[in-house]
Order: sequence, then structure tokens, then C-alpha cells
Amino acid sequence: MESSHSRPSVQNHDSSNGQPREEISGAESPPSLVPPYWSHRRYESYSSVKNTKPPPITLEDHTEEPSEQSGAVWAEGVTIDDYVLVSGTVPNVGNFVVWNCKIETLDGGSIVIRKRYSEFDDLRRKLLMTFPNSGGAMPPLPPKSLFYKFRPSFLEKRRTGLAYFLNCVLLNPDLSSAPVTKEFIFS
Repeated sequence: MESSHSRPSVQNHDSSNGQPREEISGAESPPSLVPPYWSHRRYESYSSVKNTKPPPITLEDHTEEPSEQSGAVWAEGVTIDDYVLVSGTVPNVGNFVVWNCKIETLDGGSIVIRKRYSEFDDLRRKLLMTFPNSGGAMPPLPPKSLFYKFRPSFLEKRRTGLAYFLNCVLLNPDLSSAPVTKEFIFS
């Protein structure tokens, strides 16, 4: 019994030799050389779908037009060129690293700040509290290490990771205009 929704191509097995055979609209055809699990069905509606194209992507340049969002970004980029190792009062106890960060502004000026890793960590934590869905916009900070924290290779990786993090924060309109970020920069 055939249903009212017949398919153009259906595969059945021939009872005489056990091989699959193809039926097209009820008519028999020679045995297929394609294994049954490779076969697929084509419907006439497929041809109408394959000719549709998605709308083109358009890019717009708003650098010449002032807008609320473009006005929120005030930094052009951040570089962390060097660091200073600060020694505690007791040898090898209380040592820490201070990072020299240079922020280039869109006005052509620059701001130099000196921050510890813990201050970067505090900024990230506060930004996540202020913007709970911003985790994807901020990369994680470079990891901590108890044993290698003053080795040059470890500090170089940390330097590049902190610079990348701060660039992501300051080039994001929402994050760069947040009071938490301004407190980090100007305190």
C-alpha cells in the first residue's frame, strides 16, 4: 500500500538475491552498486533551497562619525615594556613585580601606570562583577606560579598576557568606560 506522500527514490531489497534495488516512483530499476547506508533521498524542495543565498555581510566605517559607543573608547593601545622587581625587607620574602604599562590615547598622548599582578586580578574580578556576561570579552590572566614567579621566561609570558588582557579591556567600549577601569588607570 503506497501512501499519498511518495518519495522519488526508495531503496528496497530484492528477495531473490538479497541485494538492494532502487525503485523510482514504483518502477523497478537495476540493482544499485551503492551500499544501502550510503543512499540518501532527494526531495524536490531541495532544489529551491540550494539556490537561495544568505544576505551579504556589510561592513560600515564609523571612525569619522562621532557616536556614543565610539566616544567610550579613549585608548589606542597598551604596551608593557618592562617591570621592576621590588624586594621586601627580609631577603626573598615579600618580593613582588611592578609592571610599567604605557597606554597610548587616541588624542596622541600617553599615560604611564605601574601596577602589580594582584591589581590586574582585582580589575578583572571587579569587571566580571560589574558586567557578569563579559567573561568572553576578557581573556584570563596569565597563571600564577609559586616556584617560577621571578624567572625571566615566566615574567616574559606574564608580560605579554597582561598586555593582551589590558588591551582587550581598554579597546572594549563598555569595559573601558566603566568606573572600575578608570579607578584602575587613574589611582
